[in-house]
Amino acid sequence: MSTSKLDRRKKYTRMVLKDSLIHLLKEKQISSITVKEICGKADINRSTFYTHYHDQFDLLDKIEEELIEDMKGYLSQYTYEDDDIQMIERLLEYFASKAEICKTLLSEKVDTTFQKKVMVVAQHFFMNNWQANNHIDEELSEYLSIFVISGSIYVTKSWLNNGMDKSPREMAEMINSIIKNGLLGVQ
Repeated sequence: MSTSKLDRRKKYTRMVLKDSLIHLLKEKQISSITVKEICGKADINRSTFYTHYHDQFDLLDKIEEELIEDMKGYLSQYTYEDDDIQMIERLLEYFASKAEICKTLLSEKVDTTFQKKVMVVAQHFFMNNWQANNHIDEELSEYLSIFVISGSIYVTKSWLNNGMDKSPREMAEMINSIIKNGLLGVQ
């Protein structure tokens, strides 16, 4: 059998397993999901599953890592040059392009490390730029970045859960306004 056929089959198998896990995560916690359930939903043998992943946690970790790497690549395509709104908008566009999987992985009922991984990426792309442009004290910076990024992620989760009722640009402007002006400065 040719190598390209094997590669396509391998990609297909991994895609089906990932889709099956994401579907199951909409219903229950990762700790309650079995490899047998994932394989049943994917119509894949368990032995095939184990040639690709150690267990359901390994599969989830691979899904999260792929998304994070994809997100970094997407954000790296742009130069932001003091444009915080554009940076936030790009991040929201990315979430919108992967809305279903991001909504699932950021859900309150799904116990994953995805939110923490997103925080690290957001901190790298947003806070480092914002901190440099706004001359923030290093001691305050760590706490401020946790506050800003956590709040922004929860706003993004709400936006995803509301069916992305505003454009990424509108959301970016709102988040940026809250960050720059604080709660009392928002109009």
